[in-house]
Amino acid sequence: MWRNCPTVAWSDVSCPPRPGAVRFSRQEVRLSRFERIRGRLRRAYESGRESVRARRTDRAEAPEPAGVATPPSPRPVSPPSAAVVGAEPPAAVHTSTSSRDDADVPHALRIAAAWSWRLIVIGVVAWALLKIVGTIKIVIIPLAVALLLSALLAPAVGWLLRARLPRSLATAVVLVGGLAAVIGTLTLVVNEFIQGVPELSEKSSQGVRQIQDWLKTGPLHLSDGQLDRYIDEGQQWINNNTERFTSGALSTAATLAEVLTGTLLVLFATFFFLRDGNRIWRFLVRLLPVAARWKVDDAGRASWATLVAYVRATVLVAFIDAVGIGVFLVIFDIPFAFPLAALVFLGAFIPIVGATLSGVVAVLVALVDSGPVTALIILGAVVGVQQVEGHVLQPLIMGRAVAIHPLAVIIGIAAGVVLAGITGALVSVPLIAVLNTAVRRLAARTVPDTPPDAVVVASQA
Repeated sequence: MWRNCPTVAWSDVSCPPRPGAVRFSRQEVRLSRFERIRGRLRRAYESGRESVRARRTDRAEAPEPAGVATPPSPRPVSPPSAAVVGAEPPAAVHTSTSSRDDADVPHALRIAAAWSWRLIVIGVVAWALLKIVGTIKIVIIPLAVALLLSALLAPAVGWLLRARLPRSLATAVVLVGGLAAVIGTLTLVVNEFIQGVPELSEKSSQGVRQIQDWLKTGPLHLSDGQLDRYIDEGQQWINNNTERFTSGALSTAATLAEVLTGTLLVLFATFFFLRDGNRIWRFLVRLLPVAARWKVDDAGRASWATLVAYVRATVLVAFIDAVGIGVFLVIFDIPFAFPLAALVFLGAFIPIVGATLSGVVAVLVALVDSGPVTALIILGAVVGVQQVEGHVLQPLIMGRAVAIHPLAVIIGIAAGVVLAGITGALVSVPLIAVLNTAVRRLAARTVPDTPPDAVVVASQA
């Protein structure tokens, strides 16, 4: 009866149950078989791992039998070293060296040499860049001035754009208005200077006579013969250096064409920087590798914001300096009050030293016109305005965005004067501010913000 029936009875089999048989379902039998197969595989894997470990341990501990060749190892095996009597032990080679000579050189000397040749390469590159800039400075300097003017006039263009004016029209209106303001100011300065020259010349001659009387009756007690001799020596020096002065004037006349060319280049560059500055920058960024575009774009835009803030703050500080010194000049009735105030305004664009030098000119004019007491009062006013600028206006207006150490400012101005004269002094400090911001942004490890016009493509899950 149970001949064709299995030992383990199924629940759906029609065979009668055999005594002692256990009835299982098909699903339970399937699961038990899967568990058994998995257990066998697991035990086979563990036994294989244990055998490999035991084999490695036996190879490491058991000595090699003589005369038996070992099978080749997949890893490179160093040849056995023979012990030679009297030979020096092999020197330990540093992991950063590639030869025995490098290992014999002290570590500090190798580090110093590595720094030295890298610094030499950087110096050569910087020297080559300076040579290139000096060769094409007739183009570089107008472009730098155009950037400064663009940073100054960019807010006005933005206001007109928000008033729904076309970009070209807004740029033209701002540029023409700025030119009109500059030309009008220069006209007032020149007219006042022309009107005051005769009076200043007369007072200058009186001042010279007073100085002569003081040299005679003062502590020096110079005689008329000594004064005449000194005057003759001064006149002879002027006659001997007339040729030098004349050649300088001729060279200045020869550079008139360069000045006109630079002025036209400044105007055209300022117009296009104001109108198409964003497109020009995006074109330049696209020339870089894709991985560096966002970081460079972020650094460039932050540098432009720094330049705009610097120019705004400098204009405001210069205006306050000019008004402060100009008020004292008007109160004490010093001639050329407006031209001297304009000179202070222009000189304030050179931080720390510009307004001081222009204030010294005002003190000299006050000395010639009104005597030493008034000159000392004007000098005190100049020093007071400079103190207010250095301790109140610069920290309050400039802010931390364009904060530069005074030593860096002085060094930058000196280098700019040596390389490009007055223009270099004007451009050096904003250049340092822009480079400071750019280097800080490039060295930061933060990821720049995603541009608003960027298209982010994400793969679907």
